Amino acid sequence: MFCGMDDFPEFMKHPANRIVQTRQATPGVEGYVFDGTDGNQMAFWTCRETAASTAHTHDYDEYMIVVQGCYTLIIKGERIR
Repeated sequence: MFCGMDDFPEFMKHPANRIVQTRQATPGVEGYVFDGTDGNQMAFWTCRETAASTAHTHDYDEYMIVVQGCYTLIIKGERIR
C-alpha cells in the first residue's frame, strides 16, 4: 500500500550530491544532482512550502515528475499545472 512520501530516502541525499543554495533558482528548496556517464543529469528537489523560482532558462530539456503535492510552470505567460 502506498502511503505517500515525505522525503527522499537517505541514500539519495549524499552530501557530495547536494546542490548549494546559491546555485538554486528557488529559495528554500533542497536539491541533489546525479551525473550520468553519458552527460545526462538527474536532480531531485524537495520544496516544503509554497515557493516561486526566479525566471530562468536552460540549454537542455527539463522534465518534471511530482511525487507529492503540485507544481505549476509558467511558460511564456501560460500557467501549466
